[in-house]
Amino acid sequence: MKTTLSSSRPLGWDDLQVFLAVVQHGPILAAARSLGVNHSTVLRRIGSLEAALSTRLFDRLPSGYALTSSGNEIAERLGGITEQIDAAHRHLMGEDVAIKGTIRLASTDTLVHGLLMPLIVGFQQRYPAVQVQIVINNSFLSLTRREADVAIRGSNRPPENLVGRRVGDIQTAPYASRAYLDAVGRKAALQNYAWVGPDESLSHLEQAKWLGKNVPAERIAVRLDSLVGMVDAVEHGAGVGLLRCPLAQSRPGLVQLEPPDERMNTQVWILTHPDLKQVARIRAFTQFMVEALSAHPSLAH
Repeated sequence: MKTTLSSSRPLGWDDLQVFLAVVQHGPILAAARSLGVNHSTVLRRIGSLEAALSTRLFDRLPSGYALTSSGNEIAERLGGITEQIDAAHRHLMGEDVAIKGTIRLASTDTLVHGLLMPLIVGFQQRYPAVQVQIVINNSFLSLTRREADVAIRGSNRPPENLVGRRVGDIQTAPYASRAYLDAVGRKAALQNYAWVGPDESLSHLEQAKWLGKNVPAERIAVRLDSLVGMVDAVEHGAGVGLLRCPLAQSRPGLVQLEPPDERMNTQVWILTHPDLKQVARIRAFTQFMVEALSAHPSLAH
């Protein structure tokens, strides 16, 4: 007849692991060596487990420890558990070492359209077992809430709770379309053109601050809440705009009117949560992007 066991507190895995080592290896010293602990630790853990179960698991005999009927029952119930845990550990370590799985990348429309898409395709070609999901937004919210794995963003003040690398700066300069310049002629001062500017949602940007100080409000013809949208408006002749250089350089119809103003530079960071930086696919992705963007000709270094 089997003994009914009860416990007044949860059983600790450390205690059960020591119990299984004694069952498997026999002598206390042999069990201690297999666990890498001293024999007093084994004795203490066995005593702790017996106290938790309110039953004796081993008879202390001159020849060594021998399982009681209760000890036999516990050993039967735990049969194979060590192998299962070891197998699960090997499986998880294999998953971590393999470059496969899903990466959720959070970035902005400016970076995705202006820089990242060819690089993402290149990474996926190198690691075809990885799927990249792209979340386009303009905040760090998705990463700090762990809704994304990696963020590549322009920011001169990245969140302190994330880890990563700065890979360069995005420059900003005034641009106009060739057709617009042909229509209105070259002006002596930038302020004399019609302008395309950011709306209130982007008022924190340096180009928005410059515009507010240097261009009369009545000369701003179009305002947008998207830096990509601003490039489209300038390209279609709406006026002059302070545009991100990586976006404007890809439009052959645009002309840079003045060199970039360093005060408008925005740092580009590759960031992740500290808990994820050693995951194999995240490590491979961030390293790939660091190498590619650190030498990218569209960024200032």
